[in-house]
Formats: sequence, structure tokens, C-alpha cells
Amino acid sequence: MSGAVARILDQLKTGGGLQGKDIANIMDVSTATVSRWSSGKSAPGLETQTRIAGLRYVVERLSDFYTPDEARLWLHAAHPMLSGERAIDLIHAGRIQEVLGVIDSLESGAYV
Repeated sequence: MSGAVARILDQLKTGGGLQGKDIANIMDVSTATVSRWSSGKSAPGLETQTRIAGLRYVVERLSDFYTPDEARLWLHAAHPMLSGERAIDLIHAGRIQEVLGVIDSLESGAYV
């Protein structure tokens, strides 16, 4: 499983413009832990793997609209459609459906 997690983390970095520290903050771990996951030296627990998979899904959806650097900024920005909260904070709190709802609005042509 650690190889799969490493590939997903690489996708988050290349496709989502995320840095190790971004992923560490979202997953509530140290950057060293993310580095160990990326190298395959260790693997996160199932709950964290689920959050990582959710983050990957968000990043994949954002790639339809934004470059990796823009996607990173989008994740870090406060959004009116998220009651002024940041997407990364909602993902960290397990509220990914709210973030996906805003992305759905992008698909339907609503301004975000």
C-alpha cells in the first residue's frame, strides 16, 4: 500500500501544486512523516489514507479548471461559498463534501 500512497502524494504535488508541508498540515502530521510516506518507508493509517484519497479527488477535480499553482492557491484561499473558510481546513476536518459542492458549482458555471 505504501507504493500507492507514494504515487498519490506525488500526484498531489505535481497535479495540485501542493508541497509536503501542505499535505502535512491537512493530514495533521509532520513533514518528516509525509516524506517517509513519499519514500515508501512507512504508510499512513486507514483514516489518513481515506483523507489523502479525498484530497486527491479534490485536486483532480480542480485540475479541470486550474493549473497546479492555481489549485494550491484555491485550496488555501478563504471562499465565500464556504462561509469564508479555506478548503484545506475543511478537508482536514473531514468536511470534503462541502468542498466538492463548491467544485460542482464551478462545473455548472457559477462564479467562485
